[in-house]
Amino acid sequence: MRFADHWTSGTVETIRDLTAQIREFTLKPDAPLSGFPPGSHITVNLLIDEQPQTRSYSVVGARSVDRLRIAVRLAPDSRGGSQAMWALQPGARLDFTAPSTLLDLDWTRDNYCLIAGGIGITPISAVAHALCQRGVNAALHYAVKTRSDAAYLDDMTALLGDRLHVHASDEDSRLDFAEAFAALPADAIAIICGPMRMTEDARRAWHAAGRRPTDLRYETFGSSGLLPATEFRVRLKGIGTEIVVPQNRSMLATLRDAGHEVISDCERGECGICAIGVTAVDGEIDHRDVFFSAHQKQDNAKICPCVSRAIGTVTVDTLYRPDTI
Repeated sequence: MRFADHWTSGTVETIRDLTAQIREFTLKPDAPLSGFPPGSHITVNLLIDEQPQTRSYSVVGARSVDRLRIAVRLAPDSRGGSQAMWALQPGARLDFTAPSTLLDLDWTRDNYCLIAGGIGITPISAVAHALCQRGVNAALHYAVKTRSDAAYLDDMTALLGDRLHVHASDEDSRLDFAEAFAALPADAIAIICGPMRMTEDARRAWHAAGRRPTDLRYETFGSSGLLPATEFRVRLKGIGTEIVVPQNRSMLATLRDAGHEVISDCERGECGICAIGVTAVDGEIDHRDVFFSAHQKQDNAKICPCVSRAIGTVTVDTLYRPDTI
């Protein structure tokens, strides 16, 4: 029961390695695309473990209606999407959705603070290009393990000059959110995409700085959690059914495979539409969404099954009843 996606097809035109672990794919749609906002993503249909599955990837750089660039970090411990993408060759055919986003930005401000962690540079690079085209004040804080891990570093350097601040762990250059936010003008918006820990740290610092919550915008990637992705169990309240969620499958997809429909939209942990009630936890929930607050995550009253996972067994109530009309 998803809201409608607009699917199209295209060809993998070129492939290039940006770093040892990040590979860029240029896709040529069969027909020109409609305009789309900076920071958009596409959903790609892939065959993983001989099952059709979908994965989402942000559109990189300046917008184009006849080419799409996405970058994929090879993650051996993820749910298999990156391996499937890295196995593609130029000329491969792909089905994917038209670009869309839930990252609703206010483009009327004069000051923007962009923050990217690792592969989070992908949507941030698109926003940076759009802001520079408008001629507004935009600075980018780019956190990486080493400069050799920093995809699009040359592109961002050419675009932003001294407004680019690289924070490389091996150089002992740590991103201090409190310091970065204190230096911002009162009207500034911060836009962040990075691992879950980074996003949570930014949210806490933003709140501590007394800034308006709506002026911090963020994206996440569902493979980023605080716990390793392992197989876990879901028990359905009132039914007695227990379902095993594989390491390479989302809880949402596994519930649907078993015939238990859950309404959803973004499937990226951002909108909260798929949230279902949690009635018991035998283990620990890894809340990978950015919809719930830290307090709500501690309560463990609800879970976003599109991205969140668990260790052990979690009992949920989907409110779906097969005998209900």
